[in-house]
Amino acid sequence: MLEQALKDQVKNLFADLKNDYIFKIVSHPSHPNRDELITLLQEVSSCSDKVSYTLEDGEGLAFTLVKNGIDSSIVFRAVPTGHEFTSLLLAVLNMDGIGKNLPDDVIAGRIKGIHGTHEVKSYISLSCTNCPDVVQALNVISMLNPQIRHEIIDGAMYQAEVDALNVQAVPSVFVDGIQLHVGRSSLGELLGKLEEKAGTVNKDVSVSEKKYDVVVVGGGPAGVSSAVYSARKGFSVAIVAEKVGGQVTETVSIENMISIPQTTGSKLAADLKQHLSDYPIDVLENRRVEKVNLVNGIKEISTSLGEKLSTPAMIIATGASWRKLGVPGESDYIGAGVAFCTHCDGPFYKGKRTVVIGGGNSGLEAAIDLASIASEVTVLEFMDEIKGDKVLQDKLSTYSNVKVITNAETLSVDGDGKKVTALKFKDRISGKVETIATDGIFVQIGLKANSGVFAEVVETNRAGEIMIDQHCRTDKPGIYAAGDVSVVPFKQIVIAMGEGAKAALSAFDDQIKGLQLAN
Repeated sequence: MLEQALKDQVKNLFADLKNDYIFKIVSHPSHPNRDELITLLQEVSSCSDKVSYTLEDGEGLAFTLVKNGIDSSIVFRAVPTGHEFTSLLLAVLNMDGIGKNLPDDVIAGRIKGIHGTHEVKSYISLSCTNCPDVVQALNVISMLNPQIRHEIIDGAMYQAEVDALNVQAVPSVFVDGIQLHVGRSSLGELLGKLEEKAGTVNKDVSVSEKKYDVVVVGGGPAGVSSAVYSARKGFSVAIVAEKVGGQVTETVSIENMISIPQTTGSKLAADLKQHLSDYPIDVLENRRVEKVNLVNGIKEISTSLGEKLSTPAMIIATGASWRKLGVPGESDYIGAGVAFCTHCDGPFYKGKRTVVIGGGNSGLEAAIDLASIASEVTVLEFMDEIKGDKVLQDKLSTYSNVKVITNAETLSVDGDGKKVTALKFKDRISGKVETIATDGIFVQIGLKANSGVFAEVVETNRAGEIMIDQHCRTDKPGIYAAGDVSVVPFKQIVIAMGEGAKAALSAFDDQIKGLQLAN
């Protein structure tokens, strides 16, 4: 099952294991995936004398991670291949105290303080690119707080269970039988939702108050570039982010990074994090900036964990996120027929009717993805013609099950209380209102700047983008913006990286001239 090159990589990863681990398999003798799971775990176990497996007959198919003879709270009801193979390896490494995804002491203290005993179930797809982040975050939470039991469940393997819960998007997270979250997420967001649901026994965790020469807000290409360039100038630097990589992690394939013909979003995100580790940068991950005060030129920054950071120079590089329609019903059915990622959720619509809203490149790419899965794909474009690249239009035209409707203004998302059943739109020319019966709606109408918390601090335009000059300076001395959150044209990774470097160099130049503390 595992190629020799991959086995060699696993051997290297497991070379420094200090504890003994067992994959304790429980499986019904006739389960169709039994042999596949045994073979996988047998081959992984062969990569280290610290890892082994046991097998016993039982119901279904699952395995528990056991450390030094004691069952952990992590259970896989899946054959963790595909994207989840990394989750399997990381679970072992994390239990041994290894891994750059392990949280800092502040986050770890919050996790240990979650009140009560809880059953967490995450329903995933092995083809989902967003699922591993959620699985790995919940595994870390379970590892640090053994009262939280985490089951990773392959929805395709447990279809009846998925149908009973009306799961229509992955990852879907349930806590004690109640849905907690749908879609991509970070450790910080999931922790916050768990705390809200379960409560915490140590809310009064002491928080730090630190001073830096530069604080970068945002962990995408622009933010990492800013942090690295600032550190190279000798500044003391902190980077505050929900997740290093940002929006990049949602990109499956990247083929326009000059000198790198092809890479993936997850690989680029890992490379960005590695680059940060080469410098004395405080990486404050899994939190958000919630407030910024300006006091005599000093920027006082409050995070979602209650931390207080102060700095003369702040670089805003919070990027952008998927834009929503803002119509009735949309928010009600997110995860129940309204989705944003065809790579993750498209397989749920095999043989079903789908609608893609948006005729730009992302919309056409989504329609092409769905055309080979769904029975029908209808593309709605607000303008009088679709805007995507001609090569994508040509490709789309080869599918007989795709229909394109222009001049279409979406009015509402309709459903039966459990799932999407239809979409209403208006013809902008005739004014006629029409209804499309559909099982799923994929929203692909571009991105919006993540500037909300800064809107009262710096100037933004009508679209929420932060106004900057050619040096990435905002209208407030000592505050800079870079990448997709700013008005810089062309939202591209390579441009964001360049803008991040520019912002850092401008901050250095202003520091020399004493301009950062001006009122």
